[in-house]
Amino acid sequence: MIARTTRGARLPLVATALAAALVLGACSGPDGASDLRRDVAEETTTEEEPAPPAASSQPATCEDPVASYEPEGSLPGPDDLPSGSTMAEIRERGSLVVGVSADTLLMGSRNPLSGEIEGFDIAVLHEVARAIFGDPDRLQFRVITSGQRLDVLESGEVDVVARAFTMTCERWETIAFSSEYYHAGQKVLVTRDSTVERIEDLEGQRVCAPEGTTTLERLGEFPGIEAVPAQTHTACLVLFQQAQVEAITGDDTILAGFAAQDPYAKVVGEAISDEPYGLGIGADNVDLVRFVNGVLEEMRDDGTWTDLYERWLGVLGPAPEPPNAVYGRPS
Repeated sequence: MIARTTRGARLPLVATALAAALVLGACSGPDGASDLRRDVAEETTTEEEPAPPAASSQPATCEDPVASYEPEGSLPGPDDLPSGSTMAEIRERGSLVVGVSADTLLMGSRNPLSGEIEGFDIAVLHEVARAIFGDPDRLQFRVITSGQRLDVLESGEVDVVARAFTMTCERWETIAFSSEYYHAGQKVLVTRDSTVERIEDLEGQRVCAPEGTTTLERLGEFPGIEAVPAQTHTACLVLFQQAQVEAITGDDTILAGFAAQDPYAKVVGEAISDEPYGLGIGADNVDLVRFVNGVLEEMRDDGTWTDLYERWLGVLGPAPEPPNAVYGRPS
């Protein structure tokens, strides 16, 4: 069992977590803490079931969820964007409109000092803006919850979503994705002095995961673990800091953010799932998908991807090789 002496010293962090949550709620719009919540309608935002989305002009077949559309030739510069293309329209508008999280530390969160939204996801979007405008700061943010990711793309409210967005065949039926830009996986967060090295070592202990998520369901594969549901990952963090649970499980990206703000916590174990992240893009904007894939290709080749990983996600360990792009999706 986990020593309570160190846990007791961690209780002041609860107030910090709660205060941060309140500040974000006041200045960032909808709560985005439940990054692995399934894409279901928020109970507080609608009273009726939304109408089924219009049929996409893209084929719904999906043999490989990470397969995207191949870039067409070399990446054009900002002054050479094809006339009539989605990219040219975005440039004419003056900004790239993006759906992001504002409270997922290290991936997309609001800096309490500068007020700017920053993180690995945000840095990738800055590179897309740089390719379209020659200016990485031409971004217009829409802070969204995980449950709104599909909606804002289907409605055309945003051009791109970068929000720990796992590529699945089901999601490909209504939107499109870039090539994979980060490969996440479900791991566990435990106290710094814990002897736990993998999720199986938590048998007989309490592990928190957000309710209604695949991470909570996956805990059912380990019958000796007592699964404790909470509304969000932030709620799990509070339970963890109060010593009401021994561990939290979730995507390593989310847990890395918790470890970065809690010196008494660490992320352990091999990933027990595969979560390939892609940038979400409207299904009809295939030219933008190909363009973004060209940007990601350059980031892999020139070391930008590795630099961004080391800056934002170094807490997870040395930078791995960037995910290989997979193409071949029929147009």
